[in-house]
Order: sequence, then C-alpha cells, then structure tokens
Amino acid sequence: MMETRHVSTNIDRPAADVYAYASNPENLPEWAPGLLRSVEKVDGQWVADSDMGRILLDWAPDNPFGVMDHHVTVPSGQTFYNPMRVTANGEGSEVVFSVRRQPGMTDEDFDRDCAAVQADLGALRAVLEA
Repeated sequence: MMETRHVSTNIDRPAADVYAYASNPENLPEWAPGLLRSVEKVDGQWVADSDMGRILLDWAPDNPFGVMDHHVTVPSGQTFYNPMRVTANGEGSEVVFSVRRQPGMTDEDFDRDCAAVQADLGALRAVLEA
C-alpha cells in the first residue's frame, strides 16, 4: 500500500456548482496550470499538453456523489490513479484530493507533490469564488 495524504480546500460555493466546474477536464488549464496547459477530446479520449509531453486523462463519469477520480497516463505509459471528491460542507463545499506517494519517492518529492496539489486546489477556490 502507498502512503496517502489528503489535501483539501473549502470553497464558498454549493457542491453541485464546484462539481460541475471541476469535473470538466476542459477547465483544468485554468485551475491546474502546473499539471497541463491545454486539454482536448480526441477520438473520445481527453488528451492534455503538459511539461512531460502529451498525457491522457480518464475521468470518472458524471455522478451525483461528487466523485472526480481520474487516471493520468504519462508519456512513458505509466498510469496514476488520483482519488478526488467534492462534498457539501454547510452551504459551501470541500474538495479533497488524495495524493499517493509513489514507490521510491523521497520525502521532499512527496511534499512537493502535495504542495502542488494544494496550490491547484487554491486556484480552483479562487476561480469559483471570484
């Protein structure tokens, strides 16, 4: 089993609004620019341009539970599973991303990944609260 760190943010918007925006891969470049620069659907597959090259995104289907789990396949062919949820929190919402420590990852690399996810979630909050 891999070590997991749950990174989260609260957003002052209803969970349904947050889910509708965040679960659409086309919006990723606006709130996760560290991951990718552009996203397009090619032959039914989400394809993104990133610093690593072209990556493939496979998102959970639309659902009423706020599940935004997704797989990211990098140019080497390695696929990473990323659990992500949006839940109601009072009149607002909470977004939780479970960062998984990959085999051989140093403490510094894991901390850096978690900080990058926290920054992306902060950007998501800023976009949705603007």
